[in-house]
Amino acid sequence: MSAGQAARAAHPAGRPPAPRPLPSPLALGIGRIVVELKAFFRNREAVVFSFSLQPLILLLFGAIFAGRVEGTEVDFRQYFVAGVTATGILTVAFTSLAIGIAIEQDDGTLKRLAGTPMPKAAYFVGKLGMVLVVAVLQTVLLLAIGVAAFGLDLPGTAGRWATLAWVFTLGVTACSLIGIAYSRLPRNARSASAVVTPPYLALQFISGVFFVFTQLPSWLQTVAAVFPLKWMAQGLRSVFLPDGFAAAEPAGGWELERVALVLAAWCAGGFLLSTLVFRWRSRGDG
Repeated sequence: MSAGQAARAAHPAGRPPAPRPLPSPLALGIGRIVVELKAFFRNREAVVFSFSLQPLILLLFGAIFAGRVEGTEVDFRQYFVAGVTATGILTVAFTSLAIGIAIEQDDGTLKRLAGTPMPKAAYFVGKLGMVLVVAVLQTVLLLAIGVAAFGLDLPGTAGRWATLAWVFTLGVTACSLIGIAYSRLPRNARSASAVVTPPYLALQFISGVFFVFTQLPSWLQTVAAVFPLKWMAQGLRSVFLPDGFAAAEPAGGWELERVALVLAAWCAGGFLLSTLVFRWRSRGDG
């Protein structure tokens, strides 16, 4: 039997074989997460930036600024661990994502992906999944250093672990969505780092990371309270510091309801803004 006869026998009336269905959006999203993680861990610069910068800052500043937070029994280095952990989330979710997407817009990667049958949502699932995995690994590393080097106490109750989970989840989500929206601001790949880094650095200095938040001028505290990093750091302090430290916070308490409200508002605002400004083409493509 010839090849043609075999094909006709397999498909009567000369009908061609039915096209294979595309994978489900969920399967494509999971596939994109794997692709993004492989790309991330093959990029040595990204790995070094994500897994060495914050631990180095933590160890360096922890060695310099030993002592108790004024008016409390809390070691400043333990206070600092919570702030650096929040900054680590900002680094992975906002800075790396905003710079990476800006580069992919400029080099045409996004334009090519938009021309494939892949659902566009799968791209964002891949990015968010990659950010979540890297942020978890970085947080575990920072907390391990805090416990080993500075005597940080891990959460001792289920309630504190739950608080850690939702502060981390809302923080990663909010910073990722903001990073997606902010990625449209750089005009090209060369300017991405210069455009993204200044706000990232400024927020660290005014959000209670390098300095005790209440020691900052009141107007800077007001500015910092607009942005998520301040609330992420405050939420993480409620997890790792003793309850008595809550009196040293600006409002005299942890304000966890407000932490959740502000971070959720940034999630909603970041989602809305990213849907309005995100483009699959670079500025040069119109």
